[in-house]
Amino acid sequence: MITELNDRSREILRLVVEEYVDTGTPIGSRTLSRRLVEGVSPATIRNALADLEELGLIYAPHISAGRLPTDAGLRLFVDGLLEIGNLSDDERAAITAQCVGTGRSVDKVLEEASNMMSGLSHCAGLVMAPKAESRLKHVEFVSLGPGRALVVMVTEQGLVENRVIDVPRDVSPSMLIEAGNYLSAKLVGKSLGDARSLIEKEITANKAAIDELSAKIVEAGLATWSDDSDNGVLIVRGQANLLNDVSALGDLENIRALFAALEKKESLLKLMDVTQQAEGVQIFIGAESELFSLTGCSMIISPYKNSEEQIIGAIGVVGPTRMNYARIIPMVDYTAEVVGKLLRQE
Repeated sequence: MITELNDRSREILRLVVEEYVDTGTPIGSRTLSRRLVEGVSPATIRNALADLEELGLIYAPHISAGRLPTDAGLRLFVDGLLEIGNLSDDERAAITAQCVGTGRSVDKVLEEASNMMSGLSHCAGLVMAPKAESRLKHVEFVSLGPGRALVVMVTEQGLVENRVIDVPRDVSPSMLIEAGNYLSAKLVGKSLGDARSLIEKEITANKAAIDELSAKIVEAGLATWSDDSDNGVLIVRGQANLLNDVSALGDLENIRALFAALEKKESLLKLMDVTQQAEGVQIFIGAESELFSLTGCSMIISPYKNSEEQIIGAIGVVGPTRMNYARIIPMVDYTAEVVGKLLRQE
C-alpha cells in the first residue's frame, strides 16, 4: 500500500504517527501545515487526511479532533517509513555488561535480560525460554550446611544451572559426592527429560546402587531443573510500565486480561511459534495479534538461538502501540543476540 501514497501523503502519515508516539494525542491540519517543509494549505491537508482515513490508515477520535493512526497505519509506518536508529557503542556495552554480570546461570541471565529490557524501553520486558532438552555433561552436589545443598548441572552446550535445594539434615558431604558421581556416571549424554525418567524408574525398582538418602538428593536435584514446566517458562518484568499509559478503567481491564493470557501456556506456545516464522525482529501491532486484540498494545520480539542455530527462546517487550519503535527495535535485536551468545557454548 505504501506505493499507492504520494510523497505528501507519506509525509503526513509520518507526522501523524510521530505525534502519536511522542504525545499520544491527535494532530490537526493546521499543525501539520506548519510542520510540512513544503507550503501546503490546511484545506489541502484536510483532503489528504480524508484520503488516508478512507484507506483505513488514520481516524478521528472525535468529529472536531485531529487524526490518530490506526493499527494498519502504524504497520504501514513501521514497514515502509520508519527510520530505525542504531544503538551507540555505550548502549551496546551497557546491555552486554548487564547480561554478562549475572554469570552463566540460565535463570539469572533470562531474569536480568527481562529486567533490563523493561528498564531501557519503559515497557514490559518479556523473555520466553522453552523446556530445556540439552544433554548433560556434568552433575555435582555441594554441601551448604545441614539440610541445604547446591546442585550444579552443566549441559554439553555449556549452559550452567545452579540451584539451592533442601536435603535431609543427616546427609553427609560424602553422600552428596556419591549422588553426584551416580548421576554423572548414569546420565551424561542424556537429555534432562530422559535423565529424570531413567532415575525415577531405577529408584522405583530399587535397582539404583545408591542408598535412600542419596536417592532423595538425586530426585530433588532433577526436580529443580525441570520446574514442572513442560512447555517452557515466561518471564515478564515491568508490568507497571504498561499501566502508566492507562487512561480509562476499560484500558486497565484490558491490560489485566493481557497478563492473564500471557500466563497461560497456550499463549506462550503461540508466541514461540510466531518467532519461528521468520528471521530477526518481529513486530505485532494491536489487533494484528489475537493476544493483543483488545489491549491497545504491541509486541516487539526477536528469537535467540543455541550453538546449532536452533531457536530456543525469544526476548522482547510489550508496550502501548505508541511505543518508540525506532529505538526499541534495535535494542531488542541486540539483546537477543547477546543472550543467545551467553546461553550457548562459545
